[in-house]
Amino acid sequence: MYSPDGSSFAVLLSDDTINVYGTSNWEMTCVLDGPSEGVTSMDYSPNGDRIVLGSRDFTVRVWDIATGTCLYILIGHASEVLDVVCSPRGNMVVSASGDETLRLWDVKTGDCRHILSAHDYINHIAFSPRGDSIASGHGHECTVRLWDVTTGECRNILIGHNELLRQISYSPQGDLLATVDADGVVKIWEVETGKSRHKLYGHGPLVFSPNGNQIASSNGRGTVQLWDVETGECIRKLASRNHIIYSIPISIHIAFSPQGEQIVSSGSDMTVRLWDVEIGECRQIMAGHARHVNHVLFSPKGDCIASACRDGTVRLWSVGLAPVRKISKHHSDSVLSVKHSPRLNQIASCSQDSTIRLWDAETGVCCRTLIGHTEFVYNIVYSPRDDLIVSCGADSTVRLWDVESGTCRHIFTGHSGEVYDVAFSPNGNQIASASDDDTVRLWNVVTGECQHVLTGRSRGAWRVTYSSQGNQIASSDYAGTVRLWDVETGACQHTLTGHTKTVTKIVYSPNGNQIASCSRDWTVRLWDTKAGVCTHIFIGHQSDVMRVVYSPRGDQIASSSEDYTVRLWDVESGECRHTLIGHKEIISAIAYSPSGNHIASWTDYGEARLWDVETGECRWTLDFGGTKSNQTGLSYNLVWMSSDMDACITGDDDGSVRVWDVTEEGGQCCVRMRWTSTNGQLMVEDARIQDVRGLSHLNAGLLKQRGAVGDPVVRLGLRETSKNVIAMTSVISKLKSSSNAAALNSPSPSAADLFTTHSGQQSEE
Repeated sequence: MYSPDGSSFAVLLSDDTINVYGTSNWEMTCVLDGPSEGVTSMDYSPNGDRIVLGSRDFTVRVWDIATGTCLYILIGHASEVLDVVCSPRGNMVVSASGDETLRLWDVKTGDCRHILSAHDYINHIAFSPRGDSIASGHGHECTVRLWDVTTGECRNILIGHNELLRQISYSPQGDLLATVDADGVVKIWEVETGKSRHKLYGHGPLVFSPNGNQIASSNGRGTVQLWDVETGECIRKLASRNHIIYSIPISIHIAFSPQGEQIVSSGSDMTVRLWDVEIGECRQIMAGHARHVNHVLFSPKGDCIASACRDGTVRLWSVGLAPVRKISKHHSDSVLSVKHSPRLNQIASCSQDSTIRLWDAETGVCCRTLIGHTEFVYNIVYSPRDDLIVSCGADSTVRLWDVESGTCRHIFTGHSGEVYDVAFSPNGNQIASASDDDTVRLWNVVTGECQHVLTGRSRGAWRVTYSSQGNQIASSDYAGTVRLWDVETGACQHTLTGHTKTVTKIVYSPNGNQIASCSRDWTVRLWDTKAGVCTHIFIGHQSDVMRVVYSPRGDQIASSSEDYTVRLWDVESGECRHTLIGHKEIISAIAYSPSGNHIASWTDYGEARLWDVETGECRWTLDFGGTKSNQTGLSYNLVWMSSDMDACITGDDDGSVRVWDVTEEGGQCCVRMRWTSTNGQLMVEDARIQDVRGLSHLNAGLLKQRGAVGDPVVRLGLRETSKNVIAMTSVISKLKSSSNAAALNSPSPSAADLFTTHSGQQSEE
């Protein structure tokens, strides 16, 4: 929260302390210790010299910011104080309590002027701009009461809501009052008459424009809407498909700039967005938070935006410092599969956003977007010559794409259910597809004709793969059956039974003599492909086994489970060599490095680990703190690039594709991000950061990955007293002055450095 004059900035932490900073140099000026029972609300006085706190210990506390001392503890409420607001002139404070009363306090003396009995639960209060009346929202009655500040009498009761009130806001002129309830119903009231002027449906947080002519509200589905206060009509919609702005009760915010020309919004996609009110376009996307951003506000001058996030951080973003943001070409929904073409040095990715994107593996430039599927694209595979890509999706189609031109050569139709998996034959002449319609189909690449329809007594074909010789196909289904098929005749050679639940993955050994399968029955099985018999059953996982892969030499397999572990098994003896423990979420993908010395594991929540195969030691970890949105269970989102380089590709639920270089330096494993398609990356080649203060360790590392050199002086957190925290305005200025003219030649957030407001456990309210 900024002070009204913008001279200080206060952050309420989960341990109920308030850190106050001077905005001229971002030094911490004082720490206010809230009561141990908990702080429920906070407000600045109009001149910014005091902070008022409401508490669960039934008290209101008034603090002097200059001295950091508590001036008054206002006692009188018989239950927790739910809200406190300072009057516009700063001479009074109103508090609302669970004891069904409002109390008006004299700030100078600490005396209680009025006790306003509401006879109902009060959850929101607001002072009118002139300070002559107070509006209060009442939970059980679903009403709003207007109170005369001088007499303490109730002037009017506004009736019309049917659910709990979530927000009350006066217009800047004070002639209108806007209210929002738990159903998303917005009502605009005339304060003088108490009449309802307009009723809007399906909306969440709202805010009046500075001139009072417009209202901005969010509908919880990625859209901010602007309304004409006079007519109640929607003037403009500010929409972004992936920027989900949750409706109440989740505390996500929107705010007008002081001049009313811009709107800032926070969303569940972990970004902050700046919108041009006049034209309705997104001017900047500020990325960097790791969880939902639940509060945003402009500084009083409008030159800075503050955002508070559930990841325990507050960030300060400079408005208009960087060039106007261009939205990067990353996927707008979860990435379901990534593949690498060594011959083209190209990466292909597919997503729940129904698109396929081709990327330059070295630079991260999106070369082409393949559009045609109408629903989720589950998997993609390069042809053996890397000139074609086959894709399958929830729209029941298989599509063949020309990599060079981006055109769709064939649309293979015939499946009546979602197509979950596809594979190219080793010679590239045939494609196999597995569908929820209980069939596997074999397609001629040249003609597009269906050569065979492979059916059995199966419950949905889930996986399909070719043997290395190309003469055999393996498929698996929901019932736990694996079938081996003759490619030439389409006949079923073997039906491999033993799994008691869905087979989640099948893979041939490098020589094609074995198949490994894993299942939701907690086991991994090895099968002889010629005899059709089970040679080993690997038991040890304590939950569903979701992934299995062979090592490059074929002497070992790795399996991952919903028990959060990876197990390494000896193919010959069937013994478990190592159990790799450390993940905190379900592992969605595993992959051996080309040399076979490392195995990487990845979760849908952005948690990555790199393990030493020989010792079982975890050599590197990374946690993006993402939020899972992929509910398909069809993640192929981790692959190593080629046999001559240790670099891996990941696809994430935020729509990003990332490339990581893995190197050995001084006996230590080093993993650096080469590039990412996610919004928010800076190109800062040759920028020097050794003189920058206040740059977090994490952000310093990310800047170095983009070409910056040097080391920051020290990492400073908001809670470290008497240390300078320089806003990113200064950081970017230093970067720009010491870098080449092209230092910011890619989309970049105009953000301040990360301000950490917690140490392990703490986070902002």
